[in-house]
Amino acid sequence: MLNRKNKLLFKKIVSMFSVIRGYNIPVIALAQYLSAIFILSPPEMPALKVLLDINLFLLVLASSIAIASGYIINNFYDSEKDLINRPRKSMLDRLVSQKTKLYVYFSANFAAVLVGWMVSWRVALFYAAYIFVIWFYSHKLKKYPIIGNLTACLLAIAPFFGILLYFGKLDPNSMFRANQLEIIIAHAAFLFLLLLIREMTKDLENLRGDFAADYKTVPVLYGENTSKKIITLLCTLTVIPVYALIEMFDVGYMDIYFYLCLTFLLFFVIFLWRSDRRKQFLALHNWLKFVIVAGIFCIVLIEPSVLWHGKRMLLSGL
Repeated sequence: MLNRKNKLLFKKIVSMFSVIRGYNIPVIALAQYLSAIFILSPPEMPALKVLLDINLFLLVLASSIAIASGYIINNFYDSEKDLINRPRKSMLDRLVSQKTKLYVYFSANFAAVLVGWMVSWRVALFYAAYIFVIWFYSHKLKKYPIIGNLTACLLAIAPFFGILLYFGKLDPNSMFRANQLEIIIAHAAFLFLLLLIREMTKDLENLRGDFAADYKTVPVLYGENTSKKIITLLCTLTVIPVYALIEMFDVGYMDIYFYLCLTFLLFFVIFLWRSDRRKQFLALHNWLKFVIVAGIFCIVLIEPSVLWHGKRMLLSGL
């Protein structure tokens, strides 16, 4: 049995895990590795070499730490509106003092830049700038319509851009080989649109708290109907990168995911226009998160043989 002191410590650890959204970090790291293996690395580069690349590991580690620190500063500035939007999570997060959160935040920022420095000073500078933009977004930009949503999406895909630059430095010609850059842009555009749809839906979900905290989001300034029209337009625009990926490029069996995703977005729009309560918007938001996470795992469908060869190599090694 835990004594009172140990129980309090355990609760604070759980609270900090909630603040940094520790359940998201491994998923983001996995997404970076899968993207590196199947999309971003030079086509002829073996998957095992990508997987065992120490510099790639350091890049993923640095971005994971920086993202965790970003969640902390975001939690710090959103504490007021989270009391309205997420009262249960907010009460859990408040078990750790704001002073402790800031201490962990600055320590994590230092660690992210230090890990980046182990790769090169340019990488350290990249993550220093990344951390600054996250802070500026949390402090200022997220309170404004459209620009806050766009910045959030750009911050989400920035670590993948960093990995692309790393592979570009290893092989300067890799990005300019047949269709390589176009495929990367199409994937990035599709992910960006999904993330933007999610951000706009989250604004509908958080309308009450944003209004109380004077966040000038699209639903607060222009109303729910305008938000729904913008989201509908974004859902329609996803057809463009999906068409390119399916009809113009070779994405293996991942075309199944894209077809299912378009079908989902069709029903998503129908239910969006029928929704007018926070619980309904929350459900739509959660379904979008599921689709995005499913897309991460479906990256392996681009070339499933990589997994089979990897398994064979591991078994032969044993």
